[in-house]
Amino acid sequence: MPRFALKIEYDGAPFAGWQAQADQPSVQGAIEAALARLDPGFAAGARIAAAGRTDAGVHATGQVAHADLARDWDPFRLGEALNWHLKPAPVAILAVARVDEDFHARFSAIERRYLFRLLARRAPATHDRGLVWQVLNPLDADAMRKAAAHLVGLHDFTTFRSSICQAKSPVKTLDEITIEEITRPEGREYRFHLRARSFLHNQVRSIVGTLERVGAGSWSPDRVAKALQARDRAACGPVCPPQGLYLTGAGYAQDPFSPARDGGDVRRDVK
Repeated sequence: MPRFALKIEYDGAPFAGWQAQADQPSVQGAIEAALARLDPGFAAGARIAAAGRTDAGVHATGQVAHADLARDWDPFRLGEALNWHLKPAPVAILAVARVDEDFHARFSAIERRYLFRLLARRAPATHDRGLVWQVLNPLDADAMRKAAAHLVGLHDFTTFRSSICQAKSPVKTLDEITIEEITRPEGREYRFHLRARSFLHNQVRSIVGTLERVGAGSWSPDRVAKALQARDRAACGPVCPPQGLYLTGAGYAQDPFSPARDGGDVRRDVK
């Protein structure tokens, strides 16, 4: 069966998360329902696999999944057909590529990238409502950067791990945290970019929630280092809400969506 990689964008607000659930809407379920209209294998209950299982309310601009189909589709036409059948769900297929059978969206990934958007202003968010976490007062970005530096590298992240996390080990390598500060109308937006091979459940939201306490002046940057060393969930700051979090991409040894690869790309020109 030919295997296809899908690059996916979605608004997570109406979904109970990525993973298919029997009694609640999911991103995976929406895509599989669209595939079922196109492919006999999915009509019989086949499944797709994704690079990351985002939680309820979490968005994506670069989720990656793979699907094994009975029909050997032209990648461009498959992307167009899926987008048609996904309407009106806030899910879009950005790119489709034919990949080798040993490609796996989850297990072949060598990194994941997340963005968290935090808006600081007193006026309510309008255009970005549901797409950012909003606080009222501006934050100290330099203090947050000093605190974040303590978290980069190989650490036991028990403090920043959900109590229901199913990962075998809390030890992870956080490769990068960068914090942008952007001027917005009557406010400031802080964008937290995090990169690692893999993340623990709620790790990003726990880290950003803790850094916000530093930016607000409630915590010193050194307190973040002490919280990490405590290896105790009780030492963590508040877990921030999901609506500001985005899965922005997954990295692979060879980019399946590179124009240089055979198999095409949904973004190519239509002849």
